[in-house]
Amino acid sequence: MNGFFLLTLAIALSMMLIPLAIRLAPRLGMVDMPDPRKVHSAPVPRVGGWGIAIGSLVPLMLVFDFNPLLQAFVAGGLILFLFGLWDDARQVSHWIKFVGQLFAAGLIVYHGDLYVTRVPFFDALTLSPAIGQPFTIFAIVGVINAINHSDGLDGLASGESLLTLMAIAFLGYLAGNALVIGIALSTIGGTLGFLRYNTHPARVFMGDAGSQSLGFTLGVLLVYLTQVAYPAVSAALPLLLLGLPIADILAVLYQRISGGMHWFKATRNHVHHRLLNLGFSHFQTVVIIYSIQALLAACSVLMRYQDDLVVGATYILVITVLFATLTVAERRGWKLSPLGASTGAHIPEALRRLSRNPTLRSVPLMTITIVVPMFMLLGALSVQVIPSDFGAVASALAALMLTQMVRGRATASLAMRAAIYATAAFSAYLLVTYPGVAGPVTLHLADVMMVMLALALAVFIRFFSEKKFSTTPTDFLLAFGLAVLVLFNRSGSSVNATTQFVTYAIVLFYGCEVITERAAGRWHVLNWAALATLTIAGVRGLWLGA
Repeated sequence: MNGFFLLTLAIALSMMLIPLAIRLAPRLGMVDMPDPRKVHSAPVPRVGGWGIAIGSLVPLMLVFDFNPLLQAFVAGGLILFLFGLWDDARQVSHWIKFVGQLFAAGLIVYHGDLYVTRVPFFDALTLSPAIGQPFTIFAIVGVINAINHSDGLDGLASGESLLTLMAIAFLGYLAGNALVIGIALSTIGGTLGFLRYNTHPARVFMGDAGSQSLGFTLGVLLVYLTQVAYPAVSAALPLLLLGLPIADILAVLYQRISGGMHWFKATRNHVHHRLLNLGFSHFQTVVIIYSIQALLAACSVLMRYQDDLVVGATYILVITVLFATLTVAERRGWKLSPLGASTGAHIPEALRRLSRNPTLRSVPLMTITIVVPMFMLLGALSVQVIPSDFGAVASALAALMLTQMVRGRATASLAMRAAIYATAAFSAYLLVTYPGVAGPVTLHLADVMMVMLALALAVFIRFFSEKKFSTTPTDFLLAFGLAVLVLFNRSGSSVNATTQFVTYAIVLFYGCEVITERAAGRWHVLNWAALATLTIAGVRGLWLGA
């Protein structure tokens, strides 16, 4: 299994499907209109689930053999996707949605033969199929609805799910289970492609088609991970991995029941609503929730072999502190003071004068424009070998780029961006994986180039960029993902290589973003460098590679 192929294909599919779905959304009635309970003030297409669901499932069908469990997973995912589309277009009853959820979970249990046999806190107890199977259906349906109800702010449900999927992918790596890694990586890819359009202010919402697909994937992965793939871990680990969404939906249900409200009627008493009511901004609210979920996800990996009671106590402690803090703040009428000054007001006047200097302004941009193309070409020219499957994909991307350039497409077009980003990722992966006989020298040169590029990006984005390059919650997710790789670097050389690849790729993606936003015309140097890199990789991979 090639995890890199799964991840990049899922990202590419998701990023290409969502713009198409956005155009179709008004005709299909899949537009989320504002109302008093919601935080957005303008209509937003509700079609992001197309990229998440299809982008996640297609790579799996191309890579893995169709055993009964994968058959059940793909079929269940498609069922939930279709039911989600129905709800996104027509706003169907929650009872109808339950039918689809029960059907999908039933396929996993009865066709995929996956169900819970061991439960937390009762090590000596083994559930019989008569109990374990319905319990598993109930648990998966619960996870689906927990993720569905956490989808209240731009990037919130997808970001929380992404943090959990990172932890699951790492645990799958430790267990040596290809299916866990594959499903997690493909879902991460589909979700990352969606986040490209969902960062605040969102251009698209995931809708029920996306939230139900994510919840279903998380539920299945957690059962499979703890019951089959990695039974040595604590059975209470799903508490930490599901983290805040489960606590949030239970707290909301308690408030609705105790207040005599309808159980399933949407209200403004989720954690994110309560943080917003305390005066936190959208950005601050999302990052606070990400941070709590990141803490729980990190604990799930660090405490994977701990006793169930220790794991459960840790979860209860974190959640109790959160809700106790919210309750105390609300009862005391605490309100966050708004930030009176913009970021720019804190920049010393001397730095502001320097930022207006045209010579100083050109240096970081020129560095970015030179280093990114050079790095791409280094990846294609210096590596020892390029596998044939990479050669085939590179050739297809080169043909796509050449067609787009001849037709007059600009660098900023979706197809060109996707090809350029794929080229950057290819170069980083090849350099790290197949450095060749001059590997130490090549990698040292690559490290130097990365340091130069990172410094130039930091200076340009901070002082010279005219584009809205403000920090977003997605940047937090990327930083957390990188931190996780560094934290667990001691696990082996393959994780070290992954850390290096991800670091290269993130810096290159930001560099490509800066260049494409300022590129003029189709014959820009970045286009030529990407086309040359793909052509070289295609020739070497198909005719000279493995």
